[in-house]
Amino acid sequence: MLRFVVRRVAMVVPILFGVAVLVFAIVKLIPGDPVASLLGPTSTAQARAELTKLYGLDKPLPTQFFTWLNSTLHGNLGRSIARQTPVAPMVTDALKNTLILASAAFLISIVVGLALGALAAFRRGKPSGSVASGVTVIGLSMPQYTAALILIIVFAVQWKVFPTSGMYTAGGAQTFPDLLRHLVLPALTASLVSIGLLARMFRSSLLDVMGQDWLEALRSRGLSRRRITGHVIHNSLPPILTIAGLQFGYLLSGVVFVETIFSWPGLGLLIYQSISQRDIAVVQAGVLVSALVFVVVNLIVDIAYGYLDPRVRPS
Repeated sequence: MLRFVVRRVAMVVPILFGVAVLVFAIVKLIPGDPVASLLGPTSTAQARAELTKLYGLDKPLPTQFFTWLNSTLHGNLGRSIARQTPVAPMVTDALKNTLILASAAFLISIVVGLALGALAAFRRGKPSGSVASGVTVIGLSMPQYTAALILIIVFAVQWKVFPTSGMYTAGGAQTFPDLLRHLVLPALTASLVSIGLLARMFRSSLLDVMGQDWLEALRSRGLSRRRITGHVIHNSLPPILTIAGLQFGYLLSGVVFVETIFSWPGLGLLIYQSISQRDIAVVQAGVLVSALVFVVVNLIVDIAYGYLDPRVRPS
C-alpha cells in the first residue's frame, strides 16, 4: 500500500507543473492590457511603462513564468493590479466560501443521488423507479442557469422563502441560520448535475452487482433480503467513490455560473470579476488554486480506492 501511495504522489508533481504552465499560458492569451485597464485611456506612455516594469510585465515570457512559479512555491501569489492588495488573502477567503458552497452541494448530491439511484435500481420497472429515473434525466439535462432562474422565481420571488444573493443579509449579524438560508438555492443549483450523474452511475453499479452469480449463493445459505441488499450496496460503492471525488473537484472548480448568479463571494466569482478587470495575478492564482484542489482531491480518491480495492494496487 505504501508503494502505491508513493507512486500516486510522485505522479502529481509533473501534473502540477503542467497545470502551472497551462494556467500561465491561458492567462496570457486573455486579450487586453492590464496596465492600460488600470491607468485608463488618458494615461501617458511613461506611466504605463513604469507600471509595466514595476510588475515585471516587460520581461520575456519564460522569465515571467519562472519568476511567478518561484514566488508561488514560496507562498507569494503576487499583488492585485486592480485592487492594490496581496492576492493570497483574497484567494484564501474566496476559497473558504467556495468550499462552503461546494461541500453543501456535494452533501446534497450524495444523499439525493444515491437515494435516487437505489430507488431506480431496486424498484426497476415500477412507477417509483421510473419517477426516480426521470428526475435523474432532468438533473443531467437542465443547465445551471435555467435551474437557478426557476429556483429564484419560485422560492425567492413568489414564495419569498430564501434570499437570492450573498452569504449573509446586508447589515445582519452573520449568524449560521442566516448563512444556511443564503446557501440553499446556490447549493441546490450546483448539485443538480452531480445528483443526476451519481444516481445514474449508482443505478448501473447496483444492477451490475445484482446480476452476479454469488448472490444466488447467499440466497441458498438462507440470508435475509435485508442482508443481501447490504452486500449488494457494499459491493456497488467502490466505483462510485471515484465519481464522487471527481464531482467534488468539479463543484470546487465549476461553480462560476452559480457564484455569479447568486453573488456568492467565492473563488469562481473572484476569477470572473478579475478576468473582466484584466487582473492577471488574481486570475493566475485563482485558476491555479482551483486546479491544485482538483488534483489533490483526485489523489485522495485514488488512494482511497486503492485501499478499498486491492486489485488496483501494483503487485
